[in-house]
Amino acid sequence: MTIQQLEYIIAVDKFRHFGQAAESCFVTQPTLSAQVSKLEKELEIILFDRSKMPVITTEIGSQIIEQAKRVVSESKGIYELVSHLKGDISGVIKLGIIPTLAPYLLHRFIQGFLEKYPNVKLQVEEIVTEEIIKKLKNDELDLGIVVTPLEENGILEKPIFYEKFLAYMSKGHKLLEKGKLKQSDLDSNDMWMLQQGHCFRDQVLNLCNRGKFERMNFHYESGSLEGLKNMVNQYKGITLLPELSTLYLSEEEKQRLRRFEGDEPTREVSIVLTRSFLKKKLVELLYNEISESIPQEMTSKAYGKMVKFK
Repeated sequence: MTIQQLEYIIAVDKFRHFGQAAESCFVTQPTLSAQVSKLEKELEIILFDRSKMPVITTEIGSQIIEQAKRVVSESKGIYELVSHLKGDISGVIKLGIIPTLAPYLLHRFIQGFLEKYPNVKLQVEEIVTEEIIKKLKNDELDLGIVVTPLEENGILEKPIFYEKFLAYMSKGHKLLEKGKLKQSDLDSNDMWMLQQGHCFRDQVLNLCNRGKFERMNFHYESGSLEGLKNMVNQYKGITLLPELSTLYLSEEEKQRLRRFEGDEPTREVSIVLTRSFLKKKLVELLYNEISESIPQEMTSKAYGKMVKFK
């Protein structure tokens, strides 16, 4: 049994196709198939049902592959340990980040981080929280930047900063007459909302009268915060924006922002990773770079003491 063979069966399980698995491992299909068969013969078990398409992992195969993932992960830890002992800051970080953070956060830290650590390769994917967790557990991502708490088994959370929610309104909106809003002010028929799949949508619905919103005759659901902002600018209405996104509004647009009275709704933004994650030094350096790139008051736990929801 070799580490290479374990990597092959993990790839087959992931792609459910020998050809695609071979391509991902940069070998020919006959080479990969032969090594998988050799491992099955050595273990005296069948890992995959090849009569089905896509290929199906057998029940015992699934258990073997879970163990294989741990073994491969631990083997990579040897290289991470050697790099750490040598003081070598290098490697690849595969990072997932949610869409309501990516446009407002990435550009703040990426350039500075890569200038400080030119031997680090940063691969970033913008996807929703559910996909980030799935890819973390499948070892397709190293880290995620999401809104927490997740309370997900096997996932560690390292809070970075906290941001308030602010109401953003169209010109002449009646609520602009108020200096601050109450959460009950959001129970209106002109609320613009993110589409399903975004955690930010659920956060907003937790503030609003969910039942009333779902009974509206018409509502538009955008895939991005910029889409919501544009709809508010062009038509009548109100939406909620996380604080970091409001820093890039024009002065006129900032005049149409309102905070909330009392306990302001706030969200916690964290780096998330699996408990078996190995690139601890790179995580620490990336965490520090992000923390230094945003307004310092937002990194204080006291600033986020009014966190109300995920």
